[in-house]
Amino acid sequence: MKKSQNPYYRGPVSDHFDGTRFFNPGGRPPKGMADLLRWQFAGGKARWPAHNPSPFEQVKPELSVEGERLRVTMVGHATLLVQVHGVNILTDPVWARRASPFAFAGPQRYNAPGIELDDLPPIDIVLVTHNHYDHLDVETLAALQEEHAPRIITPLGNDTIIRHAVPDAEITVVDWNDRVDCGDDIVIHAEPCHHWSARGSRDRRMALWAAFVLETPAGKIYHVGDTGFHDGINYRAAREKHGPFRLANLPFGSYEPRWFMQDQHQNPEEAVRGMIDCAATHVAGHHWGTFRLTDEGVDEPRLALERALDAAGIARARFRPLRPGEVFDVPAAASAAE
Repeated sequence: MKKSQNPYYRGPVSDHFDGTRFFNPGGRPPKGMADLLRWQFAGGKARWPAHNPSPFEQVKPELSVEGERLRVTMVGHATLLVQVHGVNILTDPVWARRASPFAFAGPQRYNAPGIELDDLPPIDIVLVTHNHYDHLDVETLAALQEEHAPRIITPLGNDTIIRHAVPDAEITVVDWNDRVDCGDDIVIHAEPCHHWSARGSRDRRMALWAAFVLETPAGKIYHVGDTGFHDGINYRAAREKHGPFRLANLPFGSYEPRWFMQDQHQNPEEAVRGMIDCAATHVAGHHWGTFRLTDEGVDEPRLALERALDAAGIARARFRPLRPGEVFDVPAAASAAE
């Protein structure tokens, strides 16, 4: 393939970009079409109910959270409202009914968003970790732009996709290890994670993926949208560079079958190991129960997480498997009971 055939990004070769495609240094690329078909036709998908309603009501968040407080509200899947130091941050905002390029097909939402779009407080920053449809929804971003005009921070190449749909968006584009000063003593760092990207069948790995570290006066937050465990390499690197963390937002669902998913989605046991490796006092668990993407049952991630926490001797209250509408007031590190 010629180096000019990346529709999203052109830039110098680096330790994670070959001139056309991004890659995970020392890692593995996503499985190909033959393996995808093998998985899809193998059967083995657990039944999900017709709906998976949250036990929590939809909430109307406070306009602002100040002082030492840190609050996370689950919208659904990987969409979290993080409120800290008077700043409101949305991660991978998706209010769409389907995580798909099509309105009539693809993974559908099994529960309502935990916050109505119109009930959001003023949104200052949006973090978009990568371009898969369950993380980057251009219609949601357009609606947020119209109402809030937030600053969008996203890795290389994703800005091209966003700007096509939201031409007037304020977008800050980052590479791994970049730092963004957001004012109000908030600094955001882009960090590696083991994943990949695609919006279709011909643009695999042509836009970058990333995790984020948020430095705030109320403590540090490590946000991971999607990742394979990758022997904990990126977790330990984040700890050495930035840790420990008051809070980590970690995915722990969409992980079966392991032979197909292990390089892109960690399972609950690996998420607990990641919590330990990055030295997070508390975890907001996400990426489960809203979109059916993989083979495990709707509640299996939570049950497997409980087993993994018990086996590691970690109190279950420290790793919260959040459901839509659930509000997590994260204890200050000094007051953590564990």
